Amino acid sequence: MTAGTGVRPLEAVAEVVAGGGVVAVTGAGMSTDSGIPDYRGPSGAAQRKHAPMTYREFRQEPAARHRYWARSHAGWPLMERTRPNDGHRALARLEEQGLVTGVITQNVDGLHAVAGSEAVIDLHGRLDRVACLDCANVVPRTEVEQALVELNGTWRPAPQVHNPDGDVELTDEQVRAFRMVDCSACGGALKPDVVYFGETVPRERVDECFAWVESATALLVLGSSLHVFSGRRFVQRAADRGIPIVIVNQGPTRGDALARIRVEARLSEFLIELSGACE
Repeated sequence: MTAGTGVRPLEAVAEVVAGGGVVAVTGAGMSTDSGIPDYRGPSGAAQRKHAPMTYREFRQEPAARHRYWARSHAGWPLMERTRPNDGHRALARLEEQGLVTGVITQNVDGLHAVAGSEAVIDLHGRLDRVACLDCANVVPRTEVEQALVELNGTWRPAPQVHNPDGDVELTDEQVRAFRMVDCSACGGALKPDVVYFGETVPRERVDECFAWVESATALLVLGSSLHVFSGRRFVQRAADRGIPIVIVNQGPTRGDALARIRVEARLSEFLIELSGACE
């Protein structure tokens, strides 16, 4: 439901958040004001020509893995330059104010940490780390990117379409001209340290998220359509425990029926006002 008659949405949400103990669940809409398109909202990647990479494809199809790395490498400079927006910073301030106790993010851009949020669970991993599929060694993405730059010389495509997960659209010719690198420790195949479609989020990470949710006084969902079960399960767990749910998003979500308060708003503007109202 929305805020009650005569009560502004901001006032209704501020009343919940001001009590403290709030856990936030954030989605792609949190980062759209940083220039990263979302999947299903107003800035959704409608121009995407290819479906997102699946875990099965990445592991079993070398050509698909090669194609992914070409597109991801070409898109990395934009992701590396991306900075937190006012919404990220406002949410970090709510943590500083002792009101938000943790952030569970479905995003892989790492922007919450850069903005100053300290209690963050990156549910789907982070693009700025790379893992080996064979020996499980994890290294900073910058280390792999430097090796790719050295190996690919003048390969510098100028992509026009950037996708929410950091990759870009390239021609078949551009993909064929790209050269990959392997794990420097064992020679195995490398994969960004993120959870792909069809891949399972590590159990211990999910359990930690559930523990946060169950100890929360309220769940604040920000910029997520809750389309996939990976994030929606925490909303369902909060509902099962009778924990109030507040959803702020542009467009409908699959958790709207469970929300005590539902607000249609641009996140950055709303969170700036919310932080101010809770001071």
